[in-house]
Amino acid sequence: MTAGAPGQEAHETDPQALPDSAERLRVARIGKPHGIRGEVTAQLFTDEPEVRLAPGSVIIRIAGDQTQDRITTLLTVTRQRWNKSIALLSFREINDRDSAEALRGSTLYVEVPMEEDSDDDGWYSHELAGFACVDSSGEPLGTLKELITGTAQDLLVVTASSGDEVMVPFVEELVPEVDVENQRIVLTPPPGLF
Repeated sequence: MTAGAPGQEAHETDPQALPDSAERLRVARIGKPHGIRGEVTAQLFTDEPEVRLAPGSVIIRIAGDQTQDRITTLLTVTRQRWNKSIALLSFREINDRDSAEALRGSTLYVEVPMEEDSDDDGWYSHELAGFACVDSSGEPLGTLKELITGTAQDLLVVTASSGDEVMVPFVEELVPEVDVENQRIVLTPPPGLF
C-alpha cells in the first residue's frame, strides 16, 4: 500500500470514487437523443450550466433504472447549446444516436469541493432530500423528494402522505423554516394543496 492523501488510492482505481475533500453535485438528467451524432437533451438541476457543464468538464454518470448503458461512467462534455428552451449536450465518448439512446435516464454529477458551513440560505437538492415536511402545527405532510432549481424560482417536490407528488414554490411565505439539524421543513401551503 502506498502512502498518499486520504482517499487518493480509491480515487485512482475507481473513476467514481471521490477524494475526501469533495462531494457530488447533481447537475442534469439525460433525456432523449437529438439528431444522429450522439447529442442528448438534458433536464438541468443546476443554475450554472455554463460552468458545471462547460466543454472539457468531466461528468460522473450514474445509470437510471431503465438506462441501457451500464458501463460508461465518466463523460467529457464537448459541447453545450440550447434549442429553444431545451439544453443539449455532446460528449467525447458518445458519437452516434444509438449510444446516446443507451444513456437515457442517467443522472449526471460533478465533483465539487466540500462546502464549509455557512450562514447563507442556499441548499443543494441532495442536502435536503428525505427531510420530513410538516405544517406549522407539526402535522406531517410528507417527505421531500427533491429540490428543483429554476430560473424564476425553486420548487420543492414533496411526496405527500397519500403518495402523490406535490410541488411547492420555495418562497418564504410557503416555506418559513428549513431545520437542517432536525431534517425538517415547515410548510404553510394554501388549502387543498396536500
